[in-house]
Amino acid sequence: MSTIYDVSLPISESLIVWPGSTPIRIETKNSIEKGDVFTASDLITPVHMGTHVDAPKHFISGGKGIETLSLDTLVGWARVVHALDVDALTAEVLENLRVPKDTLRLLIRTRNSDRWAQGGLTHFEEQFVAVTEDGARWLVDRGIRLVGVDYLSVAPYDAPIPTHRILLEAGVIPLEGLNLVNVPAGMYQLVCLPLKIVGADGAPARTILISNVEVSSGE
Repeated sequence: MSTIYDVSLPISESLIVWPGSTPIRIETKNSIEKGDVFTASDLITPVHMGTHVDAPKHFISGGKGIETLSLDTLVGWARVVHALDVDALTAEVLENLRVPKDTLRLLIRTRNSDRWAQGGLTHFEEQFVAVTEDGARWLVDRGIRLVGVDYLSVAPYDAPIPTHRILLEAGVIPLEGLNLVNVPAGMYQLVCLPLKIVGADGAPARTILISNVEVSSGE
């Protein structure tokens, strides 16, 4: 029997956003409790909020928007690996994880995931574990098509440009803001569906992993 892991962050007004971004707001416009015949709310949010996907447009001039990303990359076999005792995801760290060469989608659990359960949903941490510039080149060279990380950015806080550009220019999709705290290492079916916002540089994505399904290949 399969197990479904919801690896998406819960969206609320208290959820952290990237410093300088518009805070998340959920405004109730109509309410049954206040005498209206229905309840309806507005959501005001950055597109790079919670668990989300980056589009090439995010860091590349003239890059394509989120609606152009291939579902063949966003849905399929993904490998979860653990790198719990590292400060950065460098090329050396990634090489030592012994990722099989047929891996197309790689999700990396670090100590970041533990923070989500320790007040991290409401407190932004600048010193999170992220993919370095040489780590990004390693991912591209290994043919990875999607990389998932467990904080709000795939790149370090103080060096956001190189990692993003290397990945996005090579067509590698960054899936950011995962919560992998309860997910064992192994192979899963990934279902990641970002909102289809035309021309957007990113979009929130409800993301799940399904275990205990027959694995035929890295694809």
